[in-house]
Amino acid sequence: MLDHIGIDVSDLARSKAFYQAALAPLRYRLTKEAPQRPAAGFGVPQGQGASTDPAGDFWIAQGTPTPSVHIAFNAASRADVDAFHKAALAAGGRDNGPPGLRPQYHANYYGAFVLDPDGYNIEAVCHV
Repeated sequence: MLDHIGIDVSDLARSKAFYQAALAPLRYRLTKEAPQRPAAGFGVPQGQGASTDPAGDFWIAQGTPTPSVHIAFNAASRADVDAFHKAALAAGGRDNGPPGLRPQYHANYYGAFVLDPDGYNIEAVCHV
């Protein structure tokens, strides 16, 4: 199990706003801001499948993006996947695969894909 992951973004303020909106349906919230680099951490409340790191399990930092990265966030339900996709598009993301079943992965794989402001392929997925 991963404890945390971090990516570099070209505009921290823009990406912070995007992730605050896009990840809200997955119960992620801004958990920490750090002055070094500068950076921002996001996580879900403790006890809900979250990393035990109080600063969060997903970090963004000012830097040079490497958009070949793919990040998939676990969603509790298909409705949460749908809400993630809608929120991400409203926050400026670009559609990279609408919500739906992906039987090529397994029978219950329900995911949605968006490209964030730097072109990262961000997914929300539910496995039930």
